Amino acid sequence: MGNIMTFNNVLESVDRLSLDEQETLMEVLHRRIIEHKRSKLAREIQSARQEFQEGSCQPATPSELMKEILS
Repeated sequence: MGNIMTFNNVLESVDRLSLDEQETLMEVLHRRIIEHKRSKLAREIQSARQEFQEGSCQPATPSELMKEILS
């Protein structure tokens, strides 16, 4: 557990990088975040498709969906 870095440690380490390295790090992190979100969305879509195939989904109007979301 001695290798765990705090957020502040990470920021301090990034400050020691050159500007080019910081920009490259930003690009890499941005791509990783996009890929993570894409994977999460794909899992949610697969789960929704499975629920639909199992008949677990109930039809709803947009206003019913909004009412449920806001409640």
